[in-house]
Amino acid sequence: MASLSAISEELAEIDGQISDIFRALSNGFQKLEKIKDTNRQSRQLEELTEKMRECKRLIKEFDREVKELESRNGPETNRILNEKKQAMVKELNSYVALKKQHASNLDNKRVDLFDGPAEGYGEENVLLASSMTNQQLINNGHEMMDETDQAIERSKKVVQETINAGTDTTAALKAQTEQMSRIVNELDSIHFSIKKASQLVKEIGCN
Repeated sequence: MASLSAISEELAEIDGQISDIFRALSNGFQKLEKIKDTNRQSRQLEELTEKMRECKRLIKEFDREVKELESRNGPETNRILNEKKQAMVKELNSYVALKKQHASNLDNKRVDLFDGPAEGYGEENVLLASSMTNQQLINNGHEMMDETDQAIERSKKVVQETINAGTDTTAALKAQTEQMSRIVNELDSIHFSIKKASQLVKEIGCN
């Protein structure tokens, strides 16, 4: 197969960017192995996650470009380009698995710290808890977008149901208030009638 630049300058450029990211990921995980501080490990994982996210975007661009050129290339060239794309995906997935492993180990370390002696660890544990929450948000937010969208829709539904319930409650209270007003008016009328009847009885008694 001819070089990528001979097929497409854009393909060659994307391939170069992906290769640079893979090298950075390899070096980054080697560096992560040497870091002992959990906060620094968390920051390093966030940086590596961002690189993986960018790599995923570039692989999608590579795939789109390959599909656009498919009709112009021969079957053998298309096969090789697709195999190259699959190799990229496989390598990226290996880094994703590595990141998940490090994230799990990091969470376990934090659990150990929280379970340890309380003296002298209060402020550090607060920082660790904050960092852990951010890391979980980053990991889950970008890897499970569909579930997040579904959760948002469920939240919207709950809010709408709450609004509807409030509207129904308001209407019910209004109806009850009107009913109470009618009862009060009826009681006033009864009181007036009784008072009038008493007066009549007195007048009859006097006669």
